[in-house]
Amino acid sequence: MTAQQARPLNGRVALVAGGTRGGGRGIAVELGAAGATVYVTGRSSTGGRSDLDRPETVEQTAALVTAAGGHGIPVRTDHSDPAQVRALVERIAADQDGRLDLLVNSVWGGDPLTDWEHPLWEQDLDTGLRLLRQAVETHVITSRYALPLLVARGSGLVVEVTDGNTARYRGSFFYDLAKSAVVRLAVAQAAELRPHGVAAVALTPGFLRSEAMLEHFGVTEENWRDGAAQDPNFAHSESPAYLGRAVVALAADPDVLAKSGRALATWGLYREYGFTDADGSRPDFAAHWAAQLEPEFGPLGDPL
Repeated sequence: MTAQQARPLNGRVALVAGGTRGGGRGIAVELGAAGATVYVTGRSSTGGRSDLDRPETVEQTAALVTAAGGHGIPVRTDHSDPAQVRALVERIAADQDGRLDLLVNSVWGGDPLTDWEHPLWEQDLDTGLRLLRQAVETHVITSRYALPLLVARGSGLVVEVTDGNTARYRGSFFYDLAKSAVVRLAVAQAAELRPHGVAAVALTPGFLRSEAMLEHFGVTEENWRDGAAQDPNFAHSESPAYLGRAVVALAADPDVLAKSGRALATWGLYREYGFTDADGSRPDFAAHWAAQLEPEFGPLGDPL
């Protein structure tokens, strides 16, 4: 294996917005393992916390990026504040001589705001609108300020992290609206960026073993399979590293512009690029759905 194969993103600069935990952390660390310099942003920091009751920080993620072989740079940023995002991008431009190759919009933090029990007309409107601002407006604000760096280079990739790549209803009105809107953000950015040589895609994991999900099942990444005793579907889950390796494969693909505007999934990309999860497995949640869940819940749905 050549050095380029081992570190295909050497010299690349990435911004992972919402890289504190979960899929964002997995993406940031795998970008580091591929040799990239990664700006890791979010509200949870040693210098201040978000409103989530979680222990993870951007500094921890940045340290993992560096330990994996990249260069992790933590920057506490509230992506709902345009001034903070503008300052972040100005810092990247100053640090990296204007270079930015990859923008990952992974800001979420909407779990405590999601009401899975009630229809729209019985939900708290302020909470639902707050979810939309946090999960959709943050992506718009971040792209508004970061895209000029990609356009100036005439190359690069935007990844909009979502949940699901089909039109199937996602179980809660505001959650569904947010995740579907993120897919549309990728479509719209792809249309505007294509003349400038920049690609934009939406990307979904399958059943993601985030820190919160591991805690929910009372397991760790080392013994996560024990969680299948509570929910057999958990046996088909995937680690955040799997999502991260999908992003690395896309970022390293010289023909990624051919995928621009599409809503992609880890379960499709692993077949094309050949990556595995951290344990060497190749989870395929769509195949699991078709075999086990479709009889009860219907097809996963048509592509968005």
